[in-house]
Amino acid sequence: MDLKQIFVINLKKLRKIERISQMKLAAKCDTDASYIGQIEIGRRFPSIELIEKMARALKVEPYRFFMDESSNDCEELDETINFLTKLPNSIRLDMIKRLNTAICDCIHQTLSP
Repeated sequence: MDLKQIFVINLKKLRKIERISQMKLAAKCDTDASYIGQIEIGRRFPSIELIEKMARALKVEPYRFFMDESSNDCEELDETINFLTKLPNSIRLDMIKRLNTAICDCIHQTLSP
């Protein structure tokens, strides 16, 4: 699969995870819904600036559009991401804080003599 196909698949998937229509995504990105549609069928390819706008609108880092998630491991990742995106923001922030603390503790323990 080439990078353009990967981008198209991921754009559709990420848009559906966020439950955003092509029209709503287009409005958030200051472009036309027909242009988003053309991107999603592979007729057009967005500029870097539009990719950044789409990433912000879909609440992901831009690199996520280019990850080949066709392996089985990625299905679990998709399920996890889908679960996490549905959590209230306060719970997600608390989880991030706890994970950061746990990671820092592990690093500290590893580096301590």
